[in-house]
Amino acid sequence: MTTSRGFGHDVYDAVIVGGGHNGLVAAAYLARAGRSVLVLERLGRTGGAAVSTRPFPGVDARLSRYSYLVSLLPAKIVRELGLDFEVRRRTVSSYTPVERAGRPGGLLVGGGEARTRESFARLTGSEREYENWRAFYGTTGRAAERLFPTLTEPLPTRAELRTRLDDEAAWRMLFEEPIGRAVEREFADDLVRGVVLTDALIGTFADAHDPGLAQNRCFLYHVIGGGTGDWDVPVGGMGALTDALAASALAAGAEIATGHEALRIDTDGTTAPAEVTFRTATGEGRVAGRVVLVNASPRALAELLGEEPAQPAPEGAQLKVNMLLRRLPRLRDTSVDPREAFGGTFHIAEGYEQLARAHAEAAAGELPSVPPSEIYCHSLTDPTILGPELAEQGYQTLTLFGLHTPARLFEKDNQGAREVLLAATLAQLDAHLAEPLTDCLAFDADGRPCIEAKTPLDLERELRLPGGHIFHGDLSWPYSDSVEGGGRWGVETAHRSVLLCGAGAVRGGGVSGVPGHNAAMAVLGH
Repeated sequence: MTTSRGFGHDVYDAVIVGGGHNGLVAAAYLARAGRSVLVLERLGRTGGAAVSTRPFPGVDARLSRYSYLVSLLPAKIVRELGLDFEVRRRTVSSYTPVERAGRPGGLLVGGGEARTRESFARLTGSEREYENWRAFYGTTGRAAERLFPTLTEPLPTRAELRTRLDDEAAWRMLFEEPIGRAVEREFADDLVRGVVLTDALIGTFADAHDPGLAQNRCFLYHVIGGGTGDWDVPVGGMGALTDALAASALAAGAEIATGHEALRIDTDGTTAPAEVTFRTATGEGRVAGRVVLVNASPRALAELLGEEPAQPAPEGAQLKVNMLLRRLPRLRDTSVDPREAFGGTFHIAEGYEQLARAHAEAAAGELPSVPPSEIYCHSLTDPTILGPELAEQGYQTLTLFGLHTPARLFEKDNQGAREVLLAATLAQLDAHLAEPLTDCLAFDADGRPCIEAKTPLDLERELRLPGGHIFHGDLSWPYSDSVEGGGRWGVETAHRSVLLCGAGAVRGGGVSGVPGHNAAMAVLGH
């Protein structure tokens, strides 16, 4: 067994377990404050799920392989850490194709108010649905302005957050009644209802009327990001963010040790240094930290501490598909340019009743017969992820995120279920295309189509996401007297020298850096 002699300190001010984006945020803040910091990362690279990779052999396309859009990352973190990182706004928010009366059409949101209004009128036959849309998102926009800044402040109580929102109708809609009630109350068209509801279902397996309100918590985090609710494209892919974070941490003096897998945390529960046992390719070692920040799931934290997990095992519920195309496919709806349709979020089989049916089928143990999903094209907004030759030839990326596919559906035969689900999902897309998507796929150096699919079980195996859950578990309410608890910053644990700084912290989930920031503030005594 080796010791910590290979590191710069016998006892660090902070040892951070996990070099994902939240761990790197914490490392950068603490190192810039003059603390000695060591990051232990199991894999051979930092970044966790926020990485850019070339998944297709011999093809110069650097894709955001797992997480892919940015909304919850506060600008203050980018500014305070001096990150060389930018995002770009998508000119189109979404396009949802539909066939009605035997004719292809769809709902386009974006391209200016006049065009969006016209699209609503053409779909629904009246102005009322668009006016309701504007009013509804006016409400969520005001909530975003008031609530988003609180994510990087000490954790408010429920009453304090309610006062901060200062809108009882919005509070009831977001925090107290199932979001399905508001969707059905405010909108009449099935397609419009479905588009609104999807923000409540990303990575969350729940019905619109689930009394547990997991869908509301998901919806809340999806509409308050950045104080606007916009979801933007990271220039250079997600890896550009984590590369910038690692550079910031290293420049401030932090040490990062990749290929170091934490096995155990020993602490007496006080302010005395905790000890982390780790494993490398050559053996085991130990390192001490006055505080240990765990950038992993609450279940992983419990395992490291030798404790029983406090919550049931999480279950992810998504299909992630990465594709590279030689060209974008033509649409049956000729009124919309494919570059617009795929530049925003392209909704597939996400009508309100379709979403309800898919949830019911999955809850009964069956793969959805009409699987809902959404697609967008990163390279339309940010062509830098493509090599010059690919960009010149008109190649494009497609990212697909499928809903209502819980991990339990893949337990008997992950590969077989993945293939069946992928085929059914692409068939739903093909129904709105004037040509099969497979005719547009690029091929790698070995002659294989450039498409890969990841189920929750794949994500659990590759990234150790518990149950493949992209948020490490159900999202929490962003206040202190929720069932999750949380302490002053939402990162505290029962052990004074151990903090949770991953997505499972209160106000965690998504690519935000918020848990990393808040854990650093807790250490610094803010």
